[in-house]
Order: sequence, then C-alpha cells, then structure tokens
Amino acid sequence: MTFFWPNLLWALLLVPALIAAYLWMLRRKKKFAVEYASLSVVKAAMGKGGMWRRHVPPALMLTALTLLLLALARPAAVITLPSQGETVLLAMDVSGSMRAKDVLPSRIEAAQVAAKAFVAEQPRTTKIGLVTFAGTAAMVQSPTLSREDVLAAIDRFQLQRGTAVGSGLLVSLQTLFPDVEFDLRLNDPRGNAMRAMPLDPAKPKKEPPPAVAPGSFSSAVIILLTDGATTTGPDPLIAARMVADRGVRVFTVGLGTTGGEIIGAEGWSMRVRLDEAALKNIADLTRGEYFLASNAADLKKIYQSMSSRMTFEKKETEVSGLLAGLAAALITLAAALSMWWFNRVF
Repeated sequence: MTFFWPNLLWALLLVPALIAAYLWMLRRKKKFAVEYASLSVVKAAMGKGGMWRRHVPPALMLTALTLLLLALARPAAVITLPSQGETVLLAMDVSGSMRAKDVLPSRIEAAQVAAKAFVAEQPRTTKIGLVTFAGTAAMVQSPTLSREDVLAAIDRFQLQRGTAVGSGLLVSLQTLFPDVEFDLRLNDPRGNAMRAMPLDPAKPKKEPPPAVAPGSFSSAVIILLTDGATTTGPDPLIAARMVADRGVRVFTVGLGTTGGEIIGAEGWSMRVRLDEAALKNIADLTRGEYFLASNAADLKKIYQSMSSRMTFEKKETEVSGLLAGLAAALITLAAALSMWWFNRVF
C-alpha cells in the first residue's frame, strides 16, 4: 500500500497517546472503586461478562479512529478492476503452412472460427483491430467497434508464402501508436534494440518516446497467433523488445502439433512446426502469456480464457473512501453495543 499524502501518517501518533489516556482512566476508576463498602457487590452488579464488555466499545472506537487517520493520508492499493475502452489487436499468421490439416478442418479455418467467436464475446466498448502476416505484414482492419467489419476482414484471409512474426508485431505496434513512426524495416543482426524513427528521410528525425515498464500499458493488448517459425523479416525478439518498451502485453498462441506437419504442393513438400521457444520469449518479454493449441477445441478454449484475462486489469486506486466507510461501520457498532450492554452511547 502506498500513500498520496504520507506526511499525514504522523497523526497516527495520536493512537498510542489515546491508549495511554484510556489506561490512565481505568486506573483512576479502580482507585475510586475501593471507596465502596464491598468490591464484590460492584462485580456482581456488573455481571460475569461486564469486565471485558466495557472494553469492547472503546476498542472499536480506537480502531475506527486509526482507520480515519490512515484515510487522511490517502492510501492507494493495487486493485483488479474491469477495464474500459480497451483495444485488442489480433495479429494472425496467414502463411501457406496454415493450410495444414493436423488441426481440423485446417489450421486456418480453425483459427478463423475461434477468432470470430472471440470477437463476438468482447464487450461492445472494446475496439478490435486485425493484422495479418506471412512474408510481410499488413493492417487489414484498423481498431473499430464494428464487429461486422472485423468479421468480414477475418473471412477475407488469403494465404501467402513466408512467416514474418517480427513484422506482424511491428505493424501491430504501429497500429496501436499511429503518431509514432517506427522503422518497420530495421533489423539489427547483432540483437541491439530497434529504435522508433521517421520513415521519410525528408522529415526531421524524432527521438523515440521513453520506454515504460513492460506490461504497464493497460489500454491495449496484442494477441499473436502463428503455426510456424520465422523465415523472413525482422527478428521477432527484437520486435518484442520494442513492444515491451511501449508497455503493451502480447499473448502468443502456437497453433499446431509439437511434431509438426508435412505439407506440400506442386511437387514440393516441407515439415512445418512451431517455434515454441520464440513464442514463450515474446510473451515473457511483454508480460503476456503463451498458449499451445493442438486442436480446434483447444484454440477456442484459449480465446475464451483470454477474454476473461483482458476484461480485468490491475490499477493503483485510492482506498480512502473504503477505510472511512469501514470506520463509520465500527463507530455504529460500538455505539450499538454500548447501548445494548450499558444503556448509554459511550
């Protein structure tokens, strides 16, 4: 827990002072009690539970006061709350290997059905966009509230050669941050971080925006689905670092069987298999999660589980009102018990 006004925590020093004052008053009452002719008469009048009951209302009041003093310092806690206005970007592999039938009826058809079901389940306030990638990547539907436009874009998938996972990530990033010009062609073989810069040499170069903590951008997420390993384009891990620097989480979905599938056409054949290590690293770098879908049912369940993960987000929220409300409840309880047991408020 953190506090917006921590200096006011000094007010908590009143609590031990009040405890000391209460103990002093008890000793004083005990001193006056010896003036009664018989102390046993007083104890009998108080009843068996009177000795501890008399301390309950003051203890409740003291607890309530402590909560109120804490509320003055404006405490904040990380609470999971429903997210609003979120953007979900689907980055989907449309490489030729998606025609493989180890996931029935085929990888691409299973992916389309699951993606459509996912779109239908999203809150109406969530914008959904679509990026496809094979040898290159393209935004085929900008983020929109129109479910019909997204579904129509999913139906228009056309398979192509190559798998450029890194390009899919970078085009997704550009879609989410259209005002920042990222060099989508940059690929440093030494693994150095890629930088955002204007693509047009005639424009003055801009310094990239400062990096933020991975996973801290709560307004958008990327769901990346692929069935194979990168064969062309930027290194996906370098691209993932760029995405992580913007705080966007990436949920990666590996589609297919771990053994892969042999596909072929026009006299050629090849085995396509998942690069699970790369997908796990992308998810780890961006504070997302990795999922393996070996069949159509798995894929549907994964998309359903991601819906529940993305409709809630953790936010630092002030809880002063919560503490004040609890303090009010304790004060009311203390007054009620005092009236019930002693026929007086306090």
